[in-house]
Amino acid sequence: MDRLNKLEVYYHDRIVGTMALYQNLLAAFEYDGSWLKDGFSISPFSLPLEKKVFMPKIDPFEGLFGVFADSLPDGWGRLLVDRLMKKNGINPYEIGSLDRLAIVGSSGMGALTYRPVITMESNRDEMALDEIAKECERILNTKDSDSLDYLFTKGGSSGGARPKILTKVDGEDWIIKFPSTEDSKEIGKQEYDYAKCAKACGLEVEKVRLFPSEQTKGYFGTRRFDRIGDGESGKFHMVSAAGLLETSHRIPNLDYDILMKLTLQLTKSMEECEKLYKLMCFNVFSHNRDDHSKNFTFIYMEKEKRWVLSPAYDLTYSSSIGGEHATTVNGNGVNPGMEDILGVAKKIGLNTTKAKRTASDIKECVFEMLGEYI
Repeated sequence: MDRLNKLEVYYHDRIVGTMALYQNLLAAFEYDGSWLKDGFSISPFSLPLEKKVFMPKIDPFEGLFGVFADSLPDGWGRLLVDRLMKKNGINPYEIGSLDRLAIVGSSGMGALTYRPVITMESNRDEMALDEIAKECERILNTKDSDSLDYLFTKGGSSGGARPKILTKVDGEDWIIKFPSTEDSKEIGKQEYDYAKCAKACGLEVEKVRLFPSEQTKGYFGTRRFDRIGDGESGKFHMVSAAGLLETSHRIPNLDYDILMKLTLQLTKSMEECEKLYKLMCFNVFSHNRDDHSKNFTFIYMEKEKRWVLSPAYDLTYSSSIGGEHATTVNGNGVNPGMEDILGVAKKIGLNTTKAKRTASDIKECVFEMLGEYI
């Protein structure tokens, strides 16, 4: 398999620009002339809407800009891609980032698509959720699965550590998750309870369901917030905080102070900062400490020409390195409390009285609804 040295980027079937490999390492990017006329910046801090060749750094995304790295699967998705490559006689360590984006093609999260497309999977019959869970477990514990093609088709473009499929539910696009080797078998019920609690706390959360299982209390599913309707026009462009800031989510190097400043600068809205504040409070009180930079995402509302914070996602009892928060709260990742929370609110300019009331209400709601977990 010859490595690609050029790739076109599309949005809603419109060409955005072209990536070209420089010195076999860096994926340089240039906006197309037609996009410069009436398009938008796909990553405002790194790729402003200008006529020039943009050159990324080699780290942290192996020579890609963060907005394109967001399209690549990691964790479970990358595992499936690499296993499928080996099955097809391809060494995954010899494949470059442009090749991986070509494998993603039009199946990635968000609205960006890539051409030419490299097709690797074959069609398979549908499987029941318990069957999928069993095959996911087999892949995690061994190197083989007769259903590798099916699982790649359903989840090969996804991010995150836990096995998942991207599927249709009642005509809508959903994500359904399954336990990883490190999870309790009841992780689905836990994430469902966390999502319901978050909504009760006033956070914006997408529609969720607990899908039935004969093996567990159920599998967690959520409607995708980057999809409304069918076809390319139903896809929303989005970028994670990691992608916007060109920083790895694997290294705990952010504070909620930084995320607040990012939110205000990008969205120009204190209401969006309030949404992030509620999420921070919920993460602190519910012990959701895997709050790394890929778990905060911004969506571009094209018709309104503005950015907004996405609905909250990946909410469970969790810890990051050393048991701390991946994103510190006013500099405190070990045991942040009300003083730290209000410190973040004060620095960004939120009303202190309102912020304290909001935090207290969320704390009470979390302890009432999630007491069995925390």
